[in-house]
Amino acid sequence: NSGVMSLLRPLLLDVVPTIQQTAALALGRLANYNDDLAEAVVKGDILPQLVCSLSEQNRFYKKAAAFVLRAVGKHSPQLAQAIVQCGALEMLVICLEDFDPGVKEAASWALGYIARHNSELSQAVVDAGAVPLLVLCIQEPEIALKRIAASTLSDISKHSPELAQTVVDAGAIAHLAQMILNPDAKLKRQVLSALSQIAKHSVDLAELVVEAEIFPVVLTCLKDSDEYVKKNGATLIREIAKHTPELSQLIVNAGGVAAVIDCIGSCRGTVRLPGIMMLGYVAAHSENLSMAVIVSKGIPPLCACLIEEHEDHIKAAAAWALGQVGRHTPEHARAVAVANVLPTLLAMYMDTRNSEDLQMKASIFATKKALKNILQKCTYLPALEPLLHDAPPNIMKHIVGQFSKVLPHDSKARRLFVTTGGLKKVQEIKAEPGSLLQEYINTINNCYPEEIVR
Repeated sequence: NSGVMSLLRPLLLDVVPTIQQTAALALGRLANYNDDLAEAVVKGDILPQLVCSLSEQNRFYKKAAAFVLRAVGKHSPQLAQAIVQCGALEMLVICLEDFDPGVKEAASWALGYIARHNSELSQAVVDAGAVPLLVLCIQEPEIALKRIAASTLSDISKHSPELAQTVVDAGAIAHLAQMILNPDAKLKRQVLSALSQIAKHSVDLAELVVEAEIFPVVLTCLKDSDEYVKKNGATLIREIAKHTPELSQLIVNAGGVAAVIDCIGSCRGTVRLPGIMMLGYVAAHSENLSMAVIVSKGIPPLCACLIEEHEDHIKAAAAWALGQVGRHTPEHARAVAVANVLPTLLAMYMDTRNSEDLQMKASIFATKKALKNILQKCTYLPALEPLLHDAPPNIMKHIVGQFSKVLPHDSKARRLFVTTGGLKKVQEIKAEPGSLLQEYINTINNCYPEEIVR
């Protein structure tokens, strides 16, 4: 409000180098504070001046100038675009070749903040020639520089297969894969993130990541003491598993499913999410892969997530994963049903059914679909019977449907169904005449003599 911006601008051209640097630093801190101040830096015509002097000044000034560019670019795509338009990318790329690691780090950081917004800005960073130099930066000895360069490669790769491909073509995968075992947790986070952002786009890219021999090395990350290393490690495995049954099988063979299951069991909250999703993707591919999840004792920790977690999207993911495990054959459905999951899923579904919240709606949908997937295959009647008392009509038809499939062929089950009060409960169900539910009820009633039904 006091007009400081216009006072700082001439100081950028001061004859005393420390005044120039301190002025740039002050502008950077102002711009960093919020987007209005960043906008003021753009409107005050300060960027062209910074960019002009970036090439000839000393390393302290370069770091301060790159900090201003990063502080402006981080807020929005529009502000990042303003930086691109004033020709800053070329200067930042030149700084990536600077002798001083601190200058490289500041430049890499600014480029990452520009690239993370969208694919156009990311493409501009690529076109300026940043990628090969960033790949050189991750090979430098300084840990801080490695971290930022890996993070920037991650930000570039995330938007599209084409952008990820340019990072791959520059030879990034091999260097990133070597750093999975680095003792520095913050570096591991960025490395795992970058590999995930590459692998997520297509089967081919995922295969290239796998060919860099990240298994079984990456499984050690799931035991890391750093929560984000765990989470990013599980995310990387998930992004590979989702593509094809073959890639999932490869992960199973490397011991990946057991490792992810241990990881889910040992942590809480959002760290669990990628692991939960990974198990769902693996189980979705085929009967055998789903069996691998069951045999590795994957169902109990997924059930635990349903009960322990409070956030809807985590519960919904666990419900979805259990649905994928149980949807293949009666044997798969039984494995899920025996773990006493069905009442929990039903309670979750009933609990949130009247909600208006969008996230809730998504989790209701996931829960309903999971219930349906498991119920349509489940022939294990003891697990189904308790549900007869609470289920709403749209779920009830699936439950009664399963009884109508099993009871006609199983005399022991027919006797039990009467003594436990199941048949009585079926008589109380109000079904629309001619509906599917009514047909199922008739099929069940036809298994018994008239007087028992009465």
